[in-house]
Amino acid sequence: MKKNIAKVSVLPAIGALIFLSFSSKKEVINEDNYFADNTAQYSTVSIDKLSLAANGHVVYPVLRKNYIGFKEAVGFKESGGDYKTINQFGYLGKYQFGKGTLHLIGIYNMKEFLNNPALQEAAFYANASRNKWILRREIKNYVGKEINGVEITESGILAAAHLAGPGSVKKYLRSGGVHGFSDAFGTSIRYYLNRFKGYNTSFVKPNRKAKAVAQETTV
Repeated sequence: MKKNIAKVSVLPAIGALIFLSFSSKKEVINEDNYFADNTAQYSTVSIDKLSLAANGHVVYPVLRKNYIGFKEAVGFKESGGDYKTINQFGYLGKYQFGKGTLHLIGIYNMKEFLNNPALQEAAFYANASRNKWILRREIKNYVGKEINGVEITESGILAAAHLAGPGSVKKYLRSGGVHGFSDAFGTSIRYYLNRFKGYNTSFVKPNRKAKAVAQETTV
């Protein structure tokens, strides 16, 4: 019997997502629905891309500094928010998961994963939950400190673990930033620590055995 499984519902968007003043399109979400209880029930922004072209400019959404803002910012950086993308290295979906990581959180059918946005959202939460448990000592010992000119925050640590894996983040933090990591595109742990710092990720509960289960499959 699996316990404490991350549960996800992808709900209709009902609040307001504020874009910069020159944006030509608005999307609606209501973040008040996301913290009703201790389960991982949250909505996702129902747009293919979180950047829009307006008068020759790229327009980025303004997201709150909470869990929803955190996951949407990571999803935009990873894939532009595209659930069905596969990059040249075989990483899949909105959050660009590797198959090995998906296996760790209970996902083995890659076709189903790509065609199920709710499962991808569940996977992001489950992976963050698992990483938060693995990195619980690092979160306790390093949050608030500065390494290589970057303030260390919990959200930055979780984002860096999504990029590089929790083991690489441990080495980076414990070495004072000497032992770094960059992915195939040259993106570093330091960059993710800085780009995704300062979000409130207390919604993510540490769980060593977190698995991804999507309750709903519509967006």
